Amino acid sequence: MKKIISTNEAPGAIGPYSQAVRSGSFLFCSGQIPLDPKSGQIVSGDIAVQTRRVLDNVAAVLRAEGLTFDNVVKTTIFLTDLGDFQTVNEVYSSYFKQDPPARSTVQVSALPKGAKIEVEAIAAAGEAQQTAYDTSG
Repeated sequence: MKKIISTNEAPGAIGPYSQAVRSGSFLFCSGQIPLDPKSGQIVSGDIAVQTRRVLDNVAAVLRAEGLTFDNVVKTTIFLTDLGDFQTVNEVYSSYFKQDPPARSTVQVSALPKGAKIEVEAIAAAGEAQQTAYDTSG
């Protein structure tokens, strides 16, 4: 069972996909690029400005389901230039202040609309029901 999530506070999908999909206690957020939700255009500015816009867009999608960055368990960051890694980390850490999620960061040759960054996220809506233990011996 899945529930399609949509909010006007984040940019609308620019293709055949949903802003997010809820399945059970997980919310799968599609990748967000630095589009202004009102104009639908890429925000002007450097990688720090674009990163803030992307994370604000992710926050809007999370809010649509009553969630916050504290609920995020995994993110993937796509960058067109890994030289931007440190700046992105600085901005990112201001959104994920404690207990940051698991994360992957990859460089890609291009992103939609000429964006420099895209971030997708997976959030858990409920509390963890079980603690993982190392059973390797």
